[in-house]
Amino acid sequence: MSNPILLDFPDSFATERLTIRSVMPGDGERMYTAVMESLEELKPWMPWAHEEHSVEKYEARVREGRLRWLAREDLWMVLLLKGTDTIVGGSGLHSINWDVPRFEIGYWVRTAYAGQGYVTEAVQGVTAFAFDTLRAERVEIHCDALNERSAAVARRAGFPLEATLRHEDRNHVTHALRDTLLFARLRE
Repeated sequence: MSNPILLDFPDSFATERLTIRSVMPGDGERMYTAVMESLEELKPWMPWAHEEHSVEKYEARVREGRLRWLAREDLWMVLLLKGTDTIVGGSGLHSINWDVPRFEIGYWVRTAYAGQGYVTEAVQGVTAFAFDTLRAERVEIHCDALNERSAAVARRAGFPLEATLRHEDRNHVTHALRDTLLFARLRE
């Protein structure tokens, strides 16, 4: 792709129960609240859950995230209950290679909404957005091999396990070597 910044695509789209959109200025306080409510469940799997947290820092992060969206460098998305401003979780398309194009989906769920299928629905919606709107050739999901809930989301969303990357990274809490599961779907 010559210059991804010239790509025009919508800032939001909907699934059955969710509005999925780019983070926007003003999202910081609600994002902070959602993360703080879910922090203990996020810490084992998300390195960013160990960073310093404040409303101001989250507002700065979402504004930086919006800039990265506009620059087409990273597509950080917030998951909202359709018709509300209630944050259910977060997702996005990361580690972008526009030359392929290839994307990696990340996701997390607010504790109060866990186990209700919202993340699987979001991943299916984000995957469709990647293939249909962004013309992806490849979409990946990576997770710690011990993160059974994340791996289950990948499988429910139709992502076959492509590889187990042994001793691919270090656990951000224990610093022990860890394995990473790599799930991937290709354009049909």
